[in-house]
Formats: sequence, C-alpha cells, structure tokens
Amino acid sequence: MNLTEKRAVLRKVYFLFGFVLYKLNFPPNIITFLSLVCGTLAALAYYYENLAPALGFFILSGLLDLADGEVARLSEKTTKFGAVFDWIADKWVDGLVLGIVAYIYAGPVLSVLLVTSSMLHSFIKPVVYSEIGFRVKIKGKIQDPLESVGFFGRPETHLSLIFFTIMEKVSPKIGLAFGVKVITLLTLLSLLSRILYLYKNFGSVKDE
Repeated sequence: MNLTEKRAVLRKVYFLFGFVLYKLNFPPNIITFLSLVCGTLAALAYYYENLAPALGFFILSGLLDLADGEVARLSEKTTKFGAVFDWIADKWVDGLVLGIVAYIYAGPVLSVLLVTSSMLHSFIKPVVYSEIGFRVKIKGKIQDPLESVGFFGRPETHLSLIFFTIMEKVSPKIGLAFGVKVITLLTLLSLLSRILYLYKNFGSVKDE
C-alpha cells in the first residue's frame, strides 16, 4: 500500500496537531528544526538501546514533520527555502535513525544497504522532476509521475519501525533485528518497481 498516495485521507489524522501549532504561532521552519532535533534524539536513544524514549522522540519527530507543511499553508508562509529545508531534515532523520537502528540490531552491512536504498527511494523523485518533469504543483506539493509508484516509502518505513520497536519489547524474535531485514527488503523491492516503471515509460524517450 502506498500511503503517500493516500495523503488527503491521512491529512485528517495529523491536521489537528498542525492546527494547534498554527494557533500557537509556531514558525514553520522552527517546527521543521524541532522535527530534526527530535529525530536526532531518537537516533541517540536507539544507539543506547533506550527504546521507550527512542519511540517517543521518533513519533514526535514524525508528527512535527507532518505539521510544518500544514502550518506553512495555514499561515501563508510557504517558501522555497522551507520546502528544501524540509527535505534536508527528513533525510537527516532517516539517515541517522535507520543507520543506527540497523547497525545496532543487524550489523554494518544491512545498515549501509538500508540507508542507501532508503535514500535512493526518495531521491529518485527529484531526479525525475529535473530530468523528466512533473505534472503540476498544488499548494507546495508536487504531483509527479512516481506519486503512485512504489509501495514502501517513508511513511511505510516509519510505521514499520514503530511496530518493530514495540515488538522488540513484546517478542524480540520479531523485533528490530527481524524488522530491519524486512524494511530493507521491501525498500529495495519498492525502489526496483520505480526503476522498472521509469524504464517502461521513459526508456525509449530521447533526452533533448
């Protein structure tokens, strides 16, 4: 399931949190920065295997990441810098958290593989924007050729990590060591589906 494609439905879940921050006059870029800080704290907590605070900081980081765009639109403070800063913060958090969790619970090889595949899965999109183009941009969100392609992106990765963190305490056999392998495999398969889609639809289109 591609949760990114269901953004309009999921927005109903986190809109209230963003609306509260908007009413409290939080600047969007500060919210993005707080998301980055919470993600970094989550990574540090995972490193020391303090799973309760790791989970709390990770969830809060995700909520803040979803809220910054809502606040920017509600306050009419959307900026090009804000859009870029949001990408940077996202990748910083993903790289640290996924890298550390995979390294601690599954070893260095899977750590490198997971971070690399996760980064490629995301950054294939701006490459497509640059080389192929996109359909339209609505309220700061790009509607692109890969919007509904791929089945395991950032939202699915985060929800899976939350699930396997909980399972680490409940049943370690299907905890983070197992979860890292599952997340890595699904991320790689989803990345492959995007590459195959691009080849099928643009493989014979000449570069101008």
